Amino acid sequence: MARADVRRRVTRLRTEIRRHDRLYYERARPEVSDAEYDALVRELRALEARHPGLVTPESPTRRPGGRPARAFAPVAHRVAMLSLDNAASAAELREFGARVARALPGARLAWVGEPKIDGLGVALLYRRGRFVRGATRGDGRVGEDVTANLAALRAVPKALRGRLARVEDLEVRGEAFMPRAAFERLNRALEAAREPVFANPRNAAAGSVRQKDAAVTAGRPLDVFLYEISHAPGLALASHWAALGALRRAGFRTNPLNRRLADLAQVIAYCERLARGRDGLEYDADGAVVKVDRLALQRRLGSTSHHPRWAVALKFRARQATTVVEGIHVQVGKTGILTPVATLRPVHLAGVVISSVTLHNEDEIRRKDVRVGDTVLLARAGDVIPHVVEVVRARRPRGARPFRFPRRCPACGGRAVRPPGAASWVCTSGACPAQREERLRHFGSRRAMAIDGLGEATVAALVARGLVRDFAGLYHLGVGEVRRLPGFARKSAENLVGAIAASRHRGLARLLGAVGMPGVGEHVARLLAARFGTLERLARASRAELARVRGIGPVLARSVAGWLADRGNRRVLARLAAAGVATREPRAPARGPLAGKTVVLTGALAGLTREAAEALVRRAGGRVSGAVSRRTDYVVVGAAPGSTLDTARRLGVAELDARAFARLVGPA
Repeated sequence: MARADVRRRVTRLRTEIRRHDRLYYERARPEVSDAEYDALVRELRALEARHPGLVTPESPTRRPGGRPARAFAPVAHRVAMLSLDNAASAAELREFGARVARALPGARLAWVGEPKIDGLGVALLYRRGRFVRGATRGDGRVGEDVTANLAALRAVPKALRGRLARVEDLEVRGEAFMPRAAFERLNRALEAAREPVFANPRNAAAGSVRQKDAAVTAGRPLDVFLYEISHAPGLALASHWAALGALRRAGFRTNPLNRRLADLAQVIAYCERLARGRDGLEYDADGAVVKVDRLALQRRLGSTSHHPRWAVALKFRARQATTVVEGIHVQVGKTGILTPVATLRPVHLAGVVISSVTLHNEDEIRRKDVRVGDTVLLARAGDVIPHVVEVVRARRPRGARPFRFPRRCPACGGRAVRPPGAASWVCTSGACPAQREERLRHFGSRRAMAIDGLGEATVAALVARGLVRDFAGLYHLGVGEVRRLPGFARKSAENLVGAIAASRHRGLARLLGAVGMPGVGEHVARLLAARFGTLERLARASRAELARVRGIGPVLARSVAGWLADRGNRRVLARLAAAGVATREPRAPARGPLAGKTVVLTGALAGLTREAAEALVRRAGGRVSGAVSRRTDYVVVGAAPGSTLDTARRLGVAELDARAFARLVGPA
């Protein structure tokens, strides 16, 4: 391989690894199996070892993966949360043991083995036994402040017992995870509510910990196992095994399958037992972690900038199979996203028959160059979702052509667009039949037009009988028609028709958030309604005018302008207006107790969701902001407020506790 080719390959590998790091750590949506990711890292390490002049400090082999996401405040860990070096076999475990022995001549080595749970790494900070902060791993040095969310979990003790309760500044590490049975129950509930489901327990755990509303996190079936004391000045412990015992006595949960192991033969036997029994565990485990037990020896071994030298993760073997792509078609999701799906020659994989697999999006098809007729290598990420690892190029049939993504929706023929910066194509038609039920359900949901009684079963019945074809059709329903639906008597039919009629007066912001503009949720809808006031003025606004709205930006402005320019969407809006739905935003109260004031909410308020608290602020004439600045008038402080409160105090912003807030704005 010529040096120029090596340099190009190293650059491509680093770019690809960083992309997968972002997908895994920041978005909780990995697109490759651990085995494939590890293969990329091994290839990069091998190239860097043969060409040391190409090594840079920023290489993924030198630093942990991921970055803290922007949704939460950044927080620095007391000690960096490094990645783990990997071993793929018993032979590589023995090699790791030999390296440790060479670095510690004459030392008596003992080991600790632990299941490697596939969840979300968290760091918990305690001051003299009191929980004060919780953070995600982030990039290993800076994580996301998720204090309020972790405080909502029963598995995170708020006050410690024993020796650890007396430590002035204690940081401990653990893994937040969702048991498999709980994950299945959660997905069934989400599916019944017509909400997006999670791909696997790891994604569910990460998504639950990163909820903006701590009450949602509290309602999710999460557990946490602690595995390390990372920072405890003045605490004298001789071994990692003793540290695990101290964690248990303090009130933390540790994994009951952790074992102290006398030698490498016991280490290998332990890892093999875990691998054989992985399907019987209550959680997803993708390997075993092996650590040097004595803490003094850990300190002598030290760490690289990427991983500690005293620990290694043995990854369980991925379950893979090869088969043939017999066709590629595009499905239209309930939210209008166009997803390419490969039809496969049926193949057995990890106990099930796989006959189709998602190809995710246009970029993924191009990156892997999947074509009809190709032989592909399949794996089941987390032993749950099958995916294409790679194409076996040597077996590609002659004449196989690249797949061309359609520019028209296959369900309705409407225009398909790919918004700038987005990964997926989306059908823009407001009357697309593939999206009809989901759009109507969202339109009537509590956070949109709030039509009480317009649930999933009712929407399905209305669509199945052809009574409602678009949003405006709801406003033409009569009591007699509704009475003929399953489960409706006269009174319940009158109630639904009355609730639909009442929703006519919700205002422009609610309407904009209800009709399904890509990228327009409650917050953006309120910004647009406040700036333009009426649907007529908004429809006339140019892309430049939209982009000048604070909080919108050019990419979202292009998306909004494109949606409003679509003839089908204009017809839907015109029908809504003709049905008497308000297309004007009522002015905020000019004399409310918070008129002209900017308010920031932080922490969990007892008895109030974040949405309800924001509604109270707006009802009182105030404006809700997501960040504290010198222009903030009040910060409302709930339980476990996090760093927002520190910023407010530094800036001298007035504070309101839950009682003072309730007295100011009145009852909910």
